[in-house]
Parts: sequence; C-alpha cells; structure tokens
Amino acid sequence: MGIPNSPLETIIVMETVPIRFGVGATEEIGYEAQRLGMRRVLLVTDAHLRPFGLIDKVEALLHEAGVAVTVYDAVHVEPTDRSFEAAIAVGREGDYDGFVALGGGSVIDSAKAVNLYTSYPAPLLDYINRPIGAGKPVPGPLKPLIAVPTTAGTGSEATPVIVLDLLDLKLKTGISHRFIRPSVAVVDPLNARSQPPFVTASSGCDVLCHALESYISRPYNSRPRAASPAERPSYIGANPIADVWCEQAIHYGGRYLRRAFYNGDDLEARTYTMLAATFAGIGFGNAGVHIPHAMAYPIAGLVKEYRPAGFPGEGPIIPHGLSVMVNAPAAFRFTAPAWPERHARAAELLGVDTRGMRSREAAGALADELAAIMRDLELPSGLAAMGYTLDDLPALVAGARKQQRLLVNSPRPVNDEQLAELFRASMHWS
Repeated sequence: MGIPNSPLETIIVMETVPIRFGVGATEEIGYEAQRLGMRRVLLVTDAHLRPFGLIDKVEALLHEAGVAVTVYDAVHVEPTDRSFEAAIAVGREGDYDGFVALGGGSVIDSAKAVNLYTSYPAPLLDYINRPIGAGKPVPGPLKPLIAVPTTAGTGSEATPVIVLDLLDLKLKTGISHRFIRPSVAVVDPLNARSQPPFVTASSGCDVLCHALESYISRPYNSRPRAASPAERPSYIGANPIADVWCEQAIHYGGRYLRRAFYNGDDLEARTYTMLAATFAGIGFGNAGVHIPHAMAYPIAGLVKEYRPAGFPGEGPIIPHGLSVMVNAPAAFRFTAPAWPERHARAAELLGVDTRGMRSREAAGALADELAAIMRDLELPSGLAAMGYTLDDLPALVAGARKQQRLLVNSPRPVNDEQLAELFRASMHWS
C-alpha cells in the first residue's frame, strides 16, 4: 500500500451510473425521463431496430410521459468522425433538453458525442485523447442522457468513454471524461433478443476483454500519483473496487455467452450476458483496458475487405469485439509472467478447472480458454482470416503505438518489437 505524499497513487475513485436492470425495465423509461426533467429529447437509435418494434415502443413510452420526441436513426455501425459530425448537426437543430440512446455501443457512443458537442461546441479533435487529439477536458456537466442498450457488449451505458474511427487516419480512438457517462442506464434483457448470433458473439467477446483487461491491468497503486484530483485519469488501473465488478462479469461471460450465441431466446443467458456487459462497463470504465484494445483499434481502422455475414451496415468492417478478442490469447500470454496469480484466477472465473496446476500453467490456461471460446463461437481463426498479412505489421504496430493511454495500463510494458510479435502471433491463433 502507498502512503500519503508518496510518489505513487494511494486513492481509488469509483464513479458509476445509476442502473435500472431487469426484464421489462424499458417500461419505466418514462419515469426516468420525468425524473430527469426531460421535456424535449432526441432519440438516437439504429434503423435496424425498427422492424423489432423497439423504436416505436420507446417513443410511445416517452410520449405517454409527456416528453416530445425527435427520432434520429441514421447512426453508423462502428461510428466514425463523419457519422458523429452528421449526428451532432442534427442535435444542434433542436432545442433538446436531453437525449435517449436506444441501441448498441455505436448508438450510445453517438448519443454521448451529440450530448458533448452540442453542450460545449468545439472542433471534433479538441476532446479526442492525446496524442491524436488535443485531449481537452470536458468543461462541465452535460444534459441528461438515458442509455438503453440492445446488445450485451460495450457496456457504454456505464462508461465515461466515446469510441470512433477517424477515417482519414484509418485509426480508431476515443474520448474519456467522467462527465460523459449517461445519467441512467435502463438495461432490459428483452431488448437483446433480436441480436443475431454473430453480433452476440462479437459483443460478448468485447465484454470478456473489458473485464479481463481491467482485472489484469497495472495496479492503481503502482502508478504515479496524480498531480491533482482533476488530473487523475479515467482509467486508474486494477483496484479492489473494480475487481468486484470484473470478477462477476468474467464469471457470467464464461458461463452464459455460449448459451446466448446458440439460443438467442434463452432469456436466462440473455439476462446474465446483459448483466455481464454492464458490470464489465463499470469495471473497465474505472480500471481501464490495455494491450488487446490498443491492438484492436488499428485492426478495425485498416480493414480491407472483411465483411462478417449477417452484420448490419455497409462496406468492409471488423466489429470491435472481434478486433479485440482476436489479439487476446497472444496478449495474455505476454502479460502472464507479470502477474501469473491474477491470470490464473481469471481462467478459473471463466470456468477452467485449475486444480492441480502450477501457477504458470494455470496462468497460461487463460489464453487457451479464450481461443476455445472463439472456436465455439465460430469466429475467424486469426488476423489472416480477416485479410491481414505480415506485410501489414508496420502499419498495425504504428496504429497501436498511438494508443498510449491504453498501453500504459498494461501490467507488463510493451515496445514496438513486442507489439509486432503479438500481431504476428495473432495472425493464426487456432
């Protein structure tokens, strides 16, 4: 433990979002809107949800609560700087006193961006994390935002993070600040039943990586002490409070993700995978992710021709959860020597029987189990299966290197040569 006036951090800060969770929770969205004083809202959503009746249902519930609603349903799957600019322009057209996000992480992140840039207008790069953007702090609290997730994935309903692709740079990056968190999360497992199997798999892999990376991140009390409370980063590293959320998310993901993939109508599995997503969002929104996510951003940004069957949207795309999970076995084999006990515990939480294993053997079982999960979820067998070759290594390493806010969270420091080896190992994991 650190001591006062130590050069190392001694303080854990945990902030999270009020949560309304359970089957049928959507029915109470009107109450939440009234509680937050909403009268005129922009409902940010995804047109692909309309055939399932979710958009009409939420709009009707808000109307019943006396809230005027304008619907924006042109959100881009895996949002970009251009799709954000388009959504922000719509947000500026109305005198909205709040926002509702109905959809997956792309929708919720888009609504966060509209809220931020309409509340405190600025060039897009001003708030984007350094060194890609200026990394300016959000000036103050935003307007009320109700997040209603329809996927068990990003946990964006509980995080202070916005993620986007910068198209010209072919790079995925983000914005982090405590004021970005939604005002409340309404998490209803019924809303996830429309997820196709591949979306369930990719989103669920994101949940696992959020929880695992946060659980196995550089401990908070090994990091330099923040110069002031205002300068303490959103991602503070592994800590006893975040561990509680991450452990449960890992356990639920290991137990229920395969069931939700093979039977989308398994309500118990949908319930616990939704709970895992929110728990992981709370955990990683505090502790933070590291190498697998840093590697994932250039993988998604440099996509060539890969197009997953049945995935919404147009054009080549590598969904975020897939771009993260494909690196996870190699990344956790690399970090295992830095904290074998924690890797072994993570494997156990996923359901691996580690009894009788030595510490290093149990730590290595984590990577093996993640590869097994990908096989069971019928995901591509590595970067090569998504169109990448060894010729792409320099560009992939350069893109990952730019994610220093994530890489500093790794329990084992990583340099460019090691990143190249991790990408090489991720070409074929099976």
